[in-house]
Amino acid sequence: MRVIRIDASSATILLTEAPAPKVRDRQTGEIAKDAVSGEALMTVGVVFIDEGESSLLQVTIPESGVTEGLTVGAPVSLPGLLARPWESVFNGQQRHGIAFRATAVAPGAFPAEQAG
Repeated sequence: MRVIRIDASSATILLTEAPAPKVRDRQTGEIAKDAVSGEALMTVGVVFIDEGESSLLQVTIPESGVTEGLTVGAPVSLPGLLARPWESVFNGQQRHGIAFRATAVAPGAFPAEQAG
């Protein structure tokens, strides 16, 4: 499936859930790993606000990309933010959605007001 790069340069991104290990199998507790590097994956919850609209997103980050100083409610940056549409069949039901991934999550700043 296609990968879509997201330009977040004008967006406000606020951390809503602290980084936590991404669980691959809920029954065994197995942690998800990057298919290429084998590195453990983490997820963070954010609210993405841009052009007057907001969305709650779960974003996957490699463990090495989680930086110190993250505070729930504070602005963060998500370099390399990508969206990947997905679909699968689970228990006979067709499911679909969008998975979000970034190379890192770091403390950010509120974007400067646009001069009008």
